[in-house]
Amino acid sequence: MTVSGLERLVDLSGGRGTPFAGQRVGLLTHPAAITSDGRHAAHALLEAGTDLRALFGPEHGVLGTAQAGESEAAATDSSTGLPVYDTYDHSVDHLSGMLAESRIDVLAVDLQNSGARFFTYESSLYDALAAAAIVDVPVCVLDRPNPLGGRAVAGPVLREDYASFVGRAAIPVRHGMTMGELGRLFAARLGIEAPEVVTLAGWNSAALFPATGLPWVPPSPNLPTPTSALIYPGTCFLEGTNVSVGRGTTTPFELVGAPWLDRGFAERLRGASLEGIAVREAYATPAFDRYAGQQICGAHLHVTDPDAVDPLAVGVAVLCALRDGWLGRLRFRDTHFDLLAGSDELRAALGKGLAAEEILAPWREPARRFAEVERKPYLLYSRDGEC
Repeated sequence: MTVSGLERLVDLSGGRGTPFAGQRVGLLTHPAAITSDGRHAAHALLEAGTDLRALFGPEHGVLGTAQAGESEAAATDSSTGLPVYDTYDHSVDHLSGMLAESRIDVLAVDLQNSGARFFTYESSLYDALAAAAIVDVPVCVLDRPNPLGGRAVAGPVLREDYASFVGRAAIPVRHGMTMGELGRLFAARLGIEAPEVVTLAGWNSAALFPATGLPWVPPSPNLPTPTSALIYPGTCFLEGTNVSVGRGTTTPFELVGAPWLDRGFAERLRGASLEGIAVREAYATPAFDRYAGQQICGAHLHVTDPDAVDPLAVGVAVLCALRDGWLGRLRFRDTHFDLLAGSDELRAALGKGLAAEEILAPWREPARRFAEVERKPYLLYSRDGEC
């Protein structure tokens, strides 16, 4: 079983002493930061004697009650009595002011990521590192496994002129790195001191999240299961279109649809022969988000073999099916779509009528170079077997 950085730090056997002894600690965290027995990081640290002074919340908040694009307001945490700072999508200068105001000596970061570049916790880590460097507060990342494993790397590499809060650094969509490893890479890109990392124990980088033996807590309200997280790097592109990704249904990112689609959409996707995926014609009425209260028709992407699924291939196949069958109805939110893709090249390729394989092929060499060369100095775990 994989042991998280948090659990290694607090050492439930009591053999390591007080974590961060003699330091005032801030914690950037969310509900998925738990021990294997379900205790939240804040409580685990306090019980271990840590002088925890403040909590910092990313998108969705410390409690995880906010939806996409939202966060919880600054407040006092009811269960610990600690002040809560809302960090979501604030400037680095604003974040550095929060850190200074909190009067902490070290910032601990415990965020379960999704394994996709555009998941905003990666950006929250990037900005926290930059802000902490301004006020000379060291950062310590309590590491957690990448839910998509650490071997497969895929998708377009972000072009630096498209950097945003859905992608700060020039990395592929599926980067295959843990937050600790990303912190080291980000620090190098920023030209600042690398964060300390409390590493995982027993993580097999070849395996997906269920193999870790750790409990799955949704890192976002719309990633309720490891399956939704597996599909997310591909279907999230649709957030930049007028197609629903199933927010407001019980299977977000596995269900895609729109009121103007028909059963032919699922038939087209079945014709794409997606590995590890069975396609079901599906109907739903989202409770919120896009097309709330309207019946949508679309496809449910059932994962039949998780290890065979290539989420980027799935995403491109979905986009090609929409373009080829419903070109007159499909609309792009150009700026947002391009920020998710990391450039305007994906949208341009779709506009040229390129087939799915013609779109995927140019991504492979940059992704390989990132996997084998660019990320290598920052890796903390073997990519050949168990660490």
